[in-house]
Amino acid sequence: MIEKNVPEEENRVMLDNRLKNLGINIKSERLRKNISQERLAELTNISRNSVSLIETGKINPTVLKVLDIANVLGTDLNALTKDV
Repeated sequence: MIEKNVPEEENRVMLDNRLKNLGINIKSERLRKNISQERLAELTNISRNSVSLIETGKINPTVLKVLDIANVLGTDLNALTKDV
């Protein structure tokens, strides 16, 4: 969430950290399930490069895409957004 009355740069850093934490959670769950980035990409209908960018926090996936990822990984949105 973007905070009001907080400098723009600080909001950007907060968003970056949230995206990194989301990516870490997705990658951890993917590895725990022994699923490759390529297979996750196939099952969620996104490119392998996009999976990589999501896992490294470099892009902001839609909620629907995160739900797709959660479903493929057999988990829920709460697990993937822990500490986000």
